[in-house]
Amino acid sequence: MYDVVLLTLGSERNAPGAGCGSGGACCGGATDTAQGPEERCETPRVPVLACADALTARGARVEMVTARSDAEIDKVLARLDGPPRPDGLTWPDPDAKTRLVVAVAGDAQLRAVLRRLVRRYAPPPSRRPADLADNRTVPDLPPVGVLPLDPAQSTAHRDLAAQLGLPRDPAAVAAAVLDGPVRRLDLLRNDGGSVTLDGALLGAAAEDGRPLHWRGRVEVDDAVLSNGDDPLLACAIGNAGGYAQLDDVALLTTADPTDGLVEVAVAVPVVTRSRLGRRRVRLEVRRTRGRAVSVLPRDEVALPYLDDGVEGQLTRKRSWWTEPGAWAVWTT
Repeated sequence: MYDVVLLTLGSERNAPGAGCGSGGACCGGATDTAQGPEERCETPRVPVLACADALTARGARVEMVTARSDAEIDKVLARLDGPPRPDGLTWPDPDAKTRLVVAVAGDAQLRAVLRRLVRRYAPPPSRRPADLADNRTVPDLPPVGVLPLDPAQSTAHRDLAAQLGLPRDPAAVAAAVLDGPVRRLDLLRNDGGSVTLDGALLGAAAEDGRPLHWRGRVEVDDAVLSNGDDPLLACAIGNAGGYAQLDDVALLTTADPTDGLVEVAVAVPVVTRSRLGRRRVRLEVRRTRGRAVSVLPRDEVALPYLDDGVEGQLTRKRSWWTEPGAWAVWTT
């Protein structure tokens, strides 16, 4: 039978100054935030205890851990390590008898754990092993079980678990972790040192919520969606489909976390005039798909963005690239 670690992230990880606006990992800093701004509260315990009871009833040995720092997350993830390799690299164990369930109040918490998995198992470029796939910079990361802590709110916001059709009931999550198949998913890495599971939305807004114009060069592989001269209202970078809408306008239409590609769209206001000379503004959406995307802000002010529920500001070029099938979930 399996050992199962049920991991929750403590609220201390969200103390003032710990978020991306203060230099968190999604902005290229040294740490990552675990929750979005609306999720700064103690982790609900009822779903965690219910999942632990369901696992125990099936004969699993369960350990509940609350991690309040990256170091404490890393201590849990070390239990997924494989045996020592001749090249000295730390590598996940494909036959591990320890399974991990991450209790999440939002996608940002799941992202925080996956970021630590990548930091643990991604080899430095100078030590790239021969058994690493040519289109990857990380090995197959260990599958994780996802336990949503607020099913009603998360479903309303279409979190990643809802998009993927993952079980939400604690007993169903336990069954998936013990008996369910593994579903491998694409991962977006970026040159700021972080990861994206669902997507990112770049753009500024006024106090009343109206999108503000900004300028930036947006490239996807060899395609240029904006050369930096167009006034943009938004740029959506989609691994899955959670960042597909700008008000009632569809930005992304084919984002798929299993196809090895990232879908990118920019929204450009275009001014036209009627036969009577009346000025009209319509929104033009340019979109394409590829392996990698880069965004270079042209304005002097920082460009706000939301990445898997984590707020940040972009002040220089940022690149994302796809790691096909790099991470995985237990499902039904």
